[in-house]
Amino acid sequence: MGTAKRERQKANRQARLEELARQARKQKTKRIGLRWGLGIPAAILLVFGLVYLFKDDTTSTSSSASTPLSTEATTPGTTPAPAPCPKPDGSSTRPASFPRSGLAMCIDPTHTYAATFQTSEGSFTVALNAAKQPITVNNFVGLARYHVYDGTKIFRADSGIDIIQGGATSPSDRFDYTIPDEGSGFTYTEGDLAMARTQLPNSAGLQWFIAGGPKVSALDAQGTYVTFGKVTSGLDVVKKILSYAGDGQTTLITKEVTITAVSVAETPAPTAGSTPGSTPGSTPAGSAPTGTSPTGSTTAATTGSTTASGTKP
Repeated sequence: MGTAKRERQKANRQARLEELARQARKQKTKRIGLRWGLGIPAAILLVFGLVYLFKDDTTSTSSSASTPLSTEATTPGTTPAPAPCPKPDGSSTRPASFPRSGLAMCIDPTHTYAATFQTSEGSFTVALNAAKQPITVNNFVGLARYHVYDGTKIFRADSGIDIIQGGATSPSDRFDYTIPDEGSGFTYTEGDLAMARTQLPNSAGLQWFIAGGPKVSALDAQGTYVTFGKVTSGLDVVKKILSYAGDGQTTLITKEVTITAVSVAETPAPTAGSTPGSTPGSTPAGSAPTGTSPTGSTTAATTGSTTASGTKP
């Protein structure tokens, strides 16, 4: 009898142990299920949070990249007012930026304008053609009187087309606005002052080039660079700067040439019965150089080789 009782007790203990083990496994399964039940939604929320975060970053980057160069506040659908006219005596200081609409029309196309370029290699004077290219001349005169060109460089000398190019500190400089092209089908000769531009129409604004020799006629096939002036004195200085052209492998100049100042003399048209005015360029109205440098533009005259802005015709 004793043996049978002990066997029953042993069997009961084994049953209780098995039941406890089964309950333990059941509790463990519940805990694992609870962790997965909470973890999966948390992981989903984390993924959505990261997507939203990076979406905001992308939107912010796109908005920043599309911000115009000009910083003036504008109302959608409106055109910002142009920059006011600088004082003819050269006493105006350069603004921090220009509106996208550019400069107000400040010149009188019936007047005579002459620009004197003072450089580290000497000076030269250009008679500006306000009667035929009033928009281009107005832009150049306004920037000169705001001292935008003071302290800039002649950063290109190209013996392949006999030009020197300047108006900025490098060919890649950008600017706040562009101006419309005033004509096309231009031909080019020694002494011409013309606006540089990209291959796109109406893309000039800041940079310009001056022809220092007959090879500039190679640009006649394009004829898109608006000529608005002619060197009247100091062409030898232009040729001297052109002599610093590279070996043909590059259009970058081999010697640093700085434009210390560009001043503009204005002579009213003579009235009936009056004596003619003084020779253009004899009394520059500009002031001493300010040493400022421009924000620049990406315009450049093009040739059959790589251009200053890195594009090809």
